[in-house]
Amino acid sequence: MASRPADVLFEGRRFRVVRVVQHCADGTLHERQVVDHPGSVVVIPVTPSGNVCLVEVARVAVGATLLELPAGTLDRPEPPAAAAARELVEETGYRAGTITALGAFWMSPGILRERMHLFVAEGLVAGPQELEPGEEIRTREVSIDEAVAMCLDGRIEDAKSIAGLLVFDRHRMSGPPVG
Repeated sequence: MASRPADVLFEGRRFRVVRVVQHCADGTLHERQVVDHPGSVVVIPVTPSGNVCLVEVARVAVGATLLELPAGTLDRPEPPAAAAARELVEETGYRAGTITALGAFWMSPGILRERMHLFVAEGLVAGPQELEPGEEIRTREVSIDEAVAMCLDGRIEDAKSIAGLLVFDRHRMSGPPVG
C-alpha cells in the first residue's frame, strides 16, 4: 500500500489532519483523512504500597470524568521515557526511581496515526502535581487486582488504560518481575 505525500487539512497545537491518497493493489485510488499525532505515553505508577495510582480526568470530548492511567502527548522531539516521567509528575506529583518500557501500540489505526508507549513507574516519591492550565485531575490509589476488575466491569472505560493495565497484569502474573 503506497500513498503520495499528505496534504494538510488542519494544523493544531498537538496534531494535524492530513489528506492521504491510498494507491491500492488493484490500481484504484482512495482518499483518506488521517489524524497525524506525534505519539504519546501511558504510565502505570506502582506506589510504594504496591498499588496503582489512577487519575480522574475531566474529558470534554466525551462530557464525562474518566478514571485513567496518567498519559500524555510527546513534545516534539522528546524521548518517550522522558515524556512518561514528565506526565507522571504533572498528573500525579510522583517522581519515579525507575521507568520501564512495556511496549507500544497504535491507538486507533483506522483514522489516527498515534503510537502510544506503555511504561511502568516504580520507586515513586510523592510530590505536588504540576497540572497544565485547564487540567482537572485527581489521583486515586487502588490495588492492581481492583484496577483490573475495574477494566473488566466497565468502571474504567478508557482504552489506553484498559490495554495498559491488562498488559501489565499479564506481565506480572506470567513473566519476570517488571522493573
